[in-house]
Amino acid sequence: MNRRLLFASIALATLVLSSCEKAAPPTVAAKTGVQVVPVAPVVRADIATSSVLTGEFEPFQEVEVMAKVAGYVQSIKVDIGDKVNAGQLLAVLEVPEMKDDITRASAAIEQSNAEISAAQDELTRSESAFQIAHLSYTRLQEVAQREKGLIPLQEVDEVRSRDLIAQSQVAAAKSKLRVAEQRTQVAKAEEARARTMGNYVSITAPFAGVITRRYANLGAMVQAGTSSQSQAMPVVRVSQTSVLRLNLPVPESIAASVRVGRPVDVRVAALNRTFSGTVARFTNKVDQATRTMITEVDVQNPKNEIFPGMYAEVTLGLEEHKQALTVPLEAVERTATSTRVFAVRSGAVDVVPVQLGIEDDRRVEIRTGLKEDDLVITGQRASLKPGQAVRTKVMDASK
Repeated sequence: MNRRLLFASIALATLVLSSCEKAAPPTVAAKTGVQVVPVAPVVRADIATSSVLTGEFEPFQEVEVMAKVAGYVQSIKVDIGDKVNAGQLLAVLEVPEMKDDITRASAAIEQSNAEISAAQDELTRSESAFQIAHLSYTRLQEVAQREKGLIPLQEVDEVRSRDLIAQSQVAAAKSKLRVAEQRTQVAKAEEARARTMGNYVSITAPFAGVITRRYANLGAMVQAGTSSQSQAMPVVRVSQTSVLRLNLPVPESIAASVRVGRPVDVRVAALNRTFSGTVARFTNKVDQATRTMITEVDVQNPKNEIFPGMYAEVTLGLEEHKQALTVPLEAVERTATSTRVFAVRSGAVDVVPVQLGIEDDRRVEIRTGLKEDDLVITGQRASLKPGQAVRTKVMDASK
C-alpha cells in the first residue's frame, strides 16, 4: 500500500513539474502571438556607384633633352633631383667651328654687298649709255622723217641698232643686280643659320620640372640628336611632376560611364593619404586584347609629395542619382527569377516585387514597387509568410 502511495506521489509531482514548465513566463512575442521583426523605412537619399581601380603614377610629361649640335660638354649646371624652370640653362657645349661658320657667313654677306654696289654702278652706266643712244636715235629719226633723203637709211639703222644694244645692256645690268641681291639674301640666311646653330650650344629646359636622370658629364662628347633613329646620348632627362598622370585600365562593362572632369579620390597606400584627382582624358577605344579602355586621371602634386612610379587606388565614380528612393542592401532578396522585398503594411507581411537601380556598399535604389516611408524587413525572412501579422522594430535608416 505504501509503495502504491509512493508511486502515486511521484507521478503527481512529475505532472505538477511539467505543468509548471508549460506555464513559464512567456516572451513579448509569446504573450501577443506576433513575431517582432527589424524594419527600416524607405528613404530618399543621394546614391552613387563607383569602382576601385589601381594605377601607377607617371610624370605629366617627360623628355630626354638632346643636343641639337655635336660638341663637348663645357659645363653642366644641374644634377638629379634639381628643380628647373622652363628655359633654365642646363648645359653648355663647346663647338669651336661654330665661330668659323659665323665668320664665313659674315664675309659672304660683305662680298655680296660689294657685288650689289658694282652691279648698281654698272646699271647706272648702262642707263646713261642707253639714254644717249636712244636720244641720238630719236633725233636722227625725226630729221630723216622731216627731210626725206637727207640722211641715209643705213645710218639710221646703225643708230637704231646702238639704241637697242644699250637697252639690252640696261636689262642685263638689272638682272645682274637682282642676282647680287639674291646672293646677299642667301648669305644673310646662312649667317642667320650659323648664329641659330650657335645658340644650340646652350641647352635649356623645355618646361618646368625635376631632373630625374643625368647622362653626360663635363668634357663628354655628345652627338647631335637630329633624328629619332640616331643613337645620340641625351644630356639629361626632365620630368614634370607638379602634375601627375594615372593610367587606369577601365573595364569594358563600365567604360561608357566615364566622364571627363569627374572628380575622383586617389588613395596612395605608401603615403597613407588620399588625394583629389580629376578624370582628364580617355582613349574612346576599348583594347581588344585586354577589353579595357585607358583612362587618365590628373593629380595635382605641387609639393612633390607623390613620386612617379608609386601605385594608387582610384575610386572612380560612375553614376549618381540625387534623392532616389533607397533601402538597405540586406532588405532585398534576389533570386534567379525575381527581386523582392518583405514590406510591413497594416501590421502584416507583404511580399513586394521591386525593380532596382544603382547601389553602393550600403544601400540600393528602388525604382518601382515601394514608396517613401514604407517599412521593409531587414532581418531573417525565411520563416515569414505573406499576410503574417508581425510587430516592427525600426532600425536606424542611416545604416
